[in-house]
Amino acid sequence: MRSLIVLTVLLPILTWATLPPPQGSYNILFIFPHTTKSHWILHMSLATALADRGHKITMISNHPPSNKHPNISEINHNIEEIDLDNFNVFEFESSPESFFSYFIHTYQVLGEKMYKIQEVKELYNKRKEFDLIVIDSYVNEVAYPFAYEMPFITITGLGIEEIHSAVMGNVINPSYVPSTNVDFTYPMTLIQRAINVFESIKFSFYHRKVYSIPTLQAEITKHFPDLPPIEELERNVSLSLFNTHYSQDMTQPLLPSQIDVAGMHCRPARPLPQALAQWIEEAEHGVIYFSLGSIVRGEFLPVKYRNIILEAFAKMKQRIIWKFEKNLEGCPDNVLIQKWLPQQDILAHPNVKVFITHGGLLSSQETIYHGTPIVALPVFYDQPKVAAKMENAGFGIRLDWEKLTVPLLIETLNEVIDNPKYAQATSQASLLFRDQMDTPINRAVWWTEYVIRHQGAPALRCPGADLSWIEFLCLDVLFLAHLVVFTLFWGAKKLLAIACRDNKKEKEE
Repeated sequence: MRSLIVLTVLLPILTWATLPPPQGSYNILFIFPHTTKSHWILHMSLATALADRGHKITMISNHPPSNKHPNISEINHNIEEIDLDNFNVFEFESSPESFFSYFIHTYQVLGEKMYKIQEVKELYNKRKEFDLIVIDSYVNEVAYPFAYEMPFITITGLGIEEIHSAVMGNVINPSYVPSTNVDFTYPMTLIQRAINVFESIKFSFYHRKVYSIPTLQAEITKHFPDLPPIEELERNVSLSLFNTHYSQDMTQPLLPSQIDVAGMHCRPARPLPQALAQWIEEAEHGVIYFSLGSIVRGEFLPVKYRNIILEAFAKMKQRIIWKFEKNLEGCPDNVLIQKWLPQQDILAHPNVKVFITHGGLLSSQETIYHGTPIVALPVFYDQPKVAAKMENAGFGIRLDWEKLTVPLLIETLNEVIDNPKYAQATSQASLLFRDQMDTPINRAVWWTEYVIRHQGAPALRCPGADLSWIEFLCLDVLFLAHLVVFTLFWGAKKLLAIACRDNKKEKEE
């Protein structure tokens, strides 16, 4: 089946020609003060595609400049507290409270320090020289002052981000769509739906009204006392690029201003470095690829889990490629350790039999795009949800760290490698994912330029975005209906009482 996928490689190449030339060279500002390396890659794929069309891109992020494109200018804000390279997510696995504490602290630090940076202040004062502002919708709300009286769009790297979608006027229905914080799959039981509704409300309430946004708003007000509230600024968003696609996510209604662009960072395979290609091609029984992504760093992997993995790998007949950021002692001869690896090029190789992944959304899109089965070991946040969806779709098997043992890991790897149903499921999903009228990056570029051409594209705006939650849910209408019914019932009761009393008097007379 994976050979069929190769036939679709020409699709993204051919469809690029369908994108009409731009009407001019635009000046676009990307602002991503807090973003992981993987999400930065997603953002940079759009920035590069726009720069290739002659647009001038300025980008503020927490990453050092690395893109050499002449039309891209990068600025690292250098706020020391925003250090995702030393981010131990395994602490969050054992203590969810520390996860929320980290983000509250992050909002406070960004709000306090970002607008004190000279380069940021200069860009803010010159923001109206830009044709468009691009902002990541989650943990980057500190950038919304840039969007004041400016056309702007958002990128949602986490897929359909329920809070931001609601702001745009599209409330995600919790009766069948799992919240970010749960790993339920459809169909949900009654209890699961009840939990899902509670989690959806709780997450939104705590984020918007209790912790994150109030913490940030207090700091932003110190810098910009005359600006509207952050939530009001966000409501003026013209369009959002959603990192989702119906072939991988649950089918659900989107607004015209919500564009699915999942896989816009995915690409056909490139030639592997010679040594790595030789290691893979000479593996008689195939290769297992193991990576915990960019934010789940292997160096923070607890020793007990590391020992289990090493012992299991030593007993496998396959060769293993392991992305690990430091030298690792005691590695078996069949394990190759490297700090950085060309993940998409590895996943595309037909001799790679399974991908052990943390269940990150971008990694899941890459493994589906290239048709490689998975064994998922999710750690935190949306990873359990993504892993559960992939297991439910038949792409592989999900394991829990707490239950991980050497025999279980070996048995699971052998099951995914030897049972053809997993490879067939991912190959079929890959064909569906690639079978699109145009490429995701083309859609992202076209709609980005569309918003500029139409000066914010107000025609895309959903009227629901202007309603309060009471109006949106028609609670005032329901209250009025209940009031009318109560009044009619009360009036009928009174009339009946009067009639009965008059009837009684007539009988007595």
